[in-house]
Amino acid sequence: MHTALLVGIGWCLVQATMNVYQAAVTAVVPDRIPAARRGTASALVGLGLPIGGTVGVMIASQTTGRLTIGYLVLGAVAAGAALLLTTFCRDIPRREPRPAVPRRERIAAFLSALAHHDFRWAFIGRALMVLGYFSVVGYQLYILEDHIALPTGMEPAEAMAILTPVSMVAMAVSTVVGGLLSDRWDRRKVFVGVSAALAGVVMAVPVISPSWSGMLVFSALNGLAFGCFMAVDTAVVTLVLPRAEDAARDMGVLNIANAGPQIIAPFVASAVVTVLGGYTPLFLVGGALSLLGALAILPIRGVR
Repeated sequence: MHTALLVGIGWCLVQATMNVYQAAVTAVVPDRIPAARRGTASALVGLGLPIGGTVGVMIASQTTGRLTIGYLVLGAVAAGAALLLTTFCRDIPRREPRPAVPRRERIAAFLSALAHHDFRWAFIGRALMVLGYFSVVGYQLYILEDHIALPTGMEPAEAMAILTPVSMVAMAVSTVVGGLLSDRWDRRKVFVGVSAALAGVVMAVPVISPSWSGMLVFSALNGLAFGCFMAVDTAVVTLVLPRAEDAARDMGVLNIANAGPQIIAPFVASAVVTVLGGYTPLFLVGGALSLLGALAILPIRGVR
């Protein structure tokens, strides 16, 4: 692929494929794991984000001059992971197929989960948190170029290569700890609310201290907050699904709250930076979105 158009088409196809894959994978938890162990199971699933992010950065850093090889290796890793899953995670016995229904009714059924009070609020909270996170993280290279005072001789790309592992390690730790403790204490909402609130508050760190040390602190705390949120919030969603037999479909609906904000986050970020003038408003908007995500957990009644 040597043109922006082909890269864009290829990336859209990858995203479409991986979103289908993600919806099916997340449905494994409510299908197979008892409610009391959902936090631990969601934490293990959530480890895929920091581990995959770290491995991806490592592969990219080693293949910067050989992009074709880099893409092939990344594709092979994704295909190999899917093969392992289908080999070692056998399907549960199939139910009787449902009778065919008109397309309009299928679309209505697909979105019917959003009519369920608790699921709708979990969806809103996830969408706000993901939008706040990726609006800032997706612009991080430009933030390092234009807003942060880096140490003498350090390039923004080098800074990214340091900040990404810091964030991913913190994310991995909080994913496991948050998932385990939410099971042990049988409490979910407090972990989701506090981690989303922390994500909102730490957005102020680069505003107060637009320095290299400030970005290190921000990356670590933001990783801690996002990892814990994603692990325990996934457990929350599996516990408020309207119907167990529709888990895969409804987790697919939830995946819109993951993928949709990531699609619009670059447009939101560019609009904020352009209209409001600079990166300080971007941090403040990202923080506000995360804080709203924290508040969205409060109306959920079916989970403690």
